Amino acid sequence: MVYLSVILFTLLLNSRLLISAETVVTCDGFVQRLSCDSGVIRVDSSTFGRTNSNICSVGRPQGQTVNTQCSMDVPVVSKRCDGLSVCELNTQGLAARDPCDGTYKYYTTNYICITAEKTVTCHGGYAYLKCESGKIQINTAHYGRTDKITCSEGRPSSELQNSNCYSPNALAPVSKSCNGLESCELFATQTVFTDPCVGTYKYLRVSYFCLPSALRSSVICENTNNTLICEQGTVINIHTANFGRTDRNTCSVRRPASQTAKTDCYSSNSLAIVTDECEGLNSCVLVASNGVFTDPCVGTFKFLYVSYSCVDD
Repeated sequence: MVYLSVILFTLLLNSRLLISAETVVTCDGFVQRLSCDSGVIRVDSSTFGRTNSNICSVGRPQGQTVNTQCSMDVPVVSKRCDGLSVCELNTQGLAARDPCDGTYKYYTTNYICITAEKTVTCHGGYAYLKCESGKIQINTAHYGRTDKITCSEGRPSSELQNSNCYSPNALAPVSKSCNGLESCELFATQTVFTDPCVGTYKYLRVSYFCLPSALRSSVICENTNNTLICEQGTVINIHTANFGRTDRNTCSVRRPASQTAKTDCYSSNSLAIVTDECEGLNSCVLVASNGVFTDPCVGTFKFLYVSYSCVDD
């Protein structure tokens, strides 16, 4: 389960992107409905079990409601609903297992509605994300198939039947490619994402919002350094960081084409290292080198991209 971070929640609130926060409780076996009158759904948490003896207790014997120490996460709610305006789920068998046999349970889902852009790209196509003002922040990303209608034109019925198909790693590469940029391009294919259902025709669904320009960024070419500085009385809050290469133009002067051709290069420990070095400080010096970060693509000339904001100390 991916929980909404306090930092992101604050950014949404301050940027007026957060429309509302909702909680829906649904008794087991009934349909849970999440909806946003405007904007899209982002699930904060979803649980299945019982933590209160009164909820969903009408007509139930006491023995089925007395256990209030029963709860488990249900990540499939986030997978199916994030990025949609309306989402209905049949809760019968929705949870992967029964956390407390003999207890009548219910689903509790906390979600927010946020202002966001949405794109759907059929397999083999390209998605183009752009912010006219501000920087991209990916909200949700799913590669697979969750209905039989989207991207169905001209496809045989056999390729549309599996509507319970989700790539487990879609959010990570999309976030790495786009977060903190003004525009980015995404390729909807299983060469980028894990193929979650062989034989099913898939699509990439992405929702994102544009963070205000108060979000700062720094690009540091390999083997050089730079200082992140905040005004007096404020400290650094790191949002994204990547040491690698995501385009051919940045830090390319006097570099041979062979050193800038690879544009899907990401160091897995970038964010952790930069956060440890700078978070909560008024200023910090960052060095972009293989000695600091794991070398994600030998032979490629890399750069460190960092986005951050300055918050009150």
